[in-house]
Amino acid sequence: MIIDLKNLLDEKADRYNSVEFIETDPISIPHMFSKKEDIEIAAFLIAIIAWGQRNTIIRNGKRLMDWMQNSPFDFILNFSEKDLDPFKKFVHRTFNGIDCEYFMWALKNIYQKYGSLENAFFEDSYPPTENPRQAIINFRRLFFSLNPLNRTQKHIADPSKNASAKRINMFLRWMVRKDNKGVDFGIWQKIKPSQLVCPLDTHSGRVARKLGLLKRNSDDWKAVVELTENLSLFDPYDPIRYDFALFGMGVFEKF
Repeated sequence: MIIDLKNLLDEKADRYNSVEFIETDPISIPHMFSKKEDIEIAAFLIAIIAWGQRNTIIRNGKRLMDWMQNSPFDFILNFSEKDLDPFKKFVHRTFNGIDCEYFMWALKNIYQKYGSLENAFFEDSYPPTENPRQAIINFRRLFFSLNPLNRTQKHIADPSKNASAKRINMFLRWMVRKDNKGVDFGIWQKIKPSQLVCPLDTHSGRVARKLGLLKRNSDDWKAVVELTENLSLFDPYDPIRYDFALFGMGVFEKF
């Protein structure tokens, strides 16, 4: 049974961890770039708005990149107040112009102080066996240190309140995982793929429960840890590669 489940997960992970799916996935936005800073800024912003219809997510992501002159890092370092006028009218679901403007200023603050999003997330001394929970909590506190409205703070989930933080964990997967498939970027070195936790949403949660990988009913941080621990039984070095299997089976196969 366990061997059969591993074989299924391996097969589906290989199937959906493929460049042929990039075009219709939000990860297509950071794949427009080759410079580390451009990739991580584009990936962070598209991950933040990655809920709803995928074609709408991608369309709005391209709009943000256009407003940044398709040079996100240079824009973040050098924009003026007037440059933010288009962003003030941005709307994606509940993420609006107020939120978007704040995110630009917060990113500027981070790059001025830390030089990269990776440095802002992970100190050099980050424990080598610890999952990203504390890093996300610390980053969230840093990101919202410029006194945003409460509504804006809802757009980065808080694991200290048991939130699953699906979109941030997806962003971390993109940045940290590295293989020869050409999907995830693997440009961050301060945390290992084995430390990541599985991005959990309704699709992956449904599939995981059907496969017996998740017993907890709520899609929260405790469920994220439970699912990741079970996936680690099949691949302790890169358990999150099975995110491709769970998501693909849920979205494309309606498993």
